Amino acid sequence: MPKSVNIFVLNWNGRDLTLDCLASLAKVTYPKAKVTVIDNGSTDDSVIKIKEHYPEIDIIELSENIGFASGNNAGFQSVTNKSDYAIFLNNDTIVDTHFVEPLIAELESKPNTKQTAPKIYYADKPETIWFAGGKVNLWTGLIRHLGIRKKDSAFYSKKRTIDYATGCCVCMRTEDFESIGLFDESFPMYSEDVDLSLRFNQKGGNIVFIPESKVWHKVSASMGGQFSIEKWKRKQNAKFRLLAKYVNPIQGIIAFPIAMIIGIIELKLLIFKIVSRKKK
Repeated sequence: MPKSVNIFVLNWNGRDLTLDCLASLAKVTYPKAKVTVIDNGSTDDSVIKIKEHYPEIDIIELSENIGFASGNNAGFQSVTNKSDYAIFLNNDTIVDTHFVEPLIAELESKPNTKQTAPKIYYADKPETIWFAGGKVNLWTGLIRHLGIRKKDSAFYSKKRTIDYATGCCVCMRTEDFESIGLFDESFPMYSEDVDLSLRFNQKGGNIVFIPESKVWHKVSASMGGQFSIEKWKRKQNAKFRLLAKYVNPIQGIIAFPIAMIIGIIELKLLIFKIVSRKKK
């Protein structure tokens, strides 16, 4: 008998993105998947259009935009009939029809696996990887995706233990998510996913990349595109909050200056890319 799964899709003024995501979710083959949209206080006609196109989908309407972590937590806690598993999925994604089964199969067979993450591609470059695992280095503050911007290959098609699962799409047992304390709401955007995985790691749990599960991501659509100064600011703030939470005093002496230098380099590269695009 298949276990039940709740798929939570967080929306904020993302009507068209969410409708595209829901259209792909309507085709998933997993028999006991229930989709729930969490609306983060949208001021467009998202809720009206979702109800119009997908009347069977539950919508949890929050009164205001309370961010990624708080929004997902509120939606998760609002569901009275909890499923066996929970998948949190960005609304700017398109999923493969069979993306659920491999994520749950790993959790079913390995009690010590606490999170599973799919292979995620760029939506506008369907064979180019956006996420094939995550690495964290608390000595430098470097948080990165494995395989990012690389063409898909056999190397990125092997199941492996990783440092963190991206919040773009992550699967967990409901009881594990509850026992770990849900997302840390002090992270309003970015690094809340890394923090969650680090907490599971601290308790001896494994985070596993599942390449058979596939998702396509319209990268940073909600933040005005991939090349965004606002996105850079938010990521920097989140990174330093993460370091403050996890590094010991000795690590901090090294980690904070290096993280600051890396951040400045990233900003300079970002500005160069923005200027170059404007010249074209």
